[in-house]
Amino acid sequence: MVADERDEIFAVQDKHLVRSVTPAPGRGKPYVHRCSQSSFESIAHAVDESDDNEGFTLEELAERARLPHTQVAVALAFLKERGCVVTRYRRCFANGPAVFEDAMCEFHALLEEQSRTKSS
Repeated sequence: MVADERDEIFAVQDKHLVRSVTPAPGRGKPYVHRCSQSSFESIAHAVDESDDNEGFTLEELAERARLPHTQVAVALAFLKERGCVVTRYRRCFANGPAVFEDAMCEFHALLEEQSRTKSS
């Protein structure tokens, strides 16, 4: 880990996307936040409904999906990591015409990856 970067790990546990973050040294304490699968699905739909030209912020997405900022932040970080969402000029944009489908593929790919790792 580079001195000013944090370590971020995603997992699926009990139908929740789990984001575990270890901040850079001296930048705070490790934390874990969760996003239910149903909330994740709602967030992915909300991304699909966003204006392709305007993009969105985390706050706008939370308002559109009517979900807590924490759950939206978990989902959005995962969607960015997996390339479903990109950031330009401090706004987020869907990285394709079907974010919901891509998001669900990535969610289930993570779950399958974990299953293979556990059985090894």
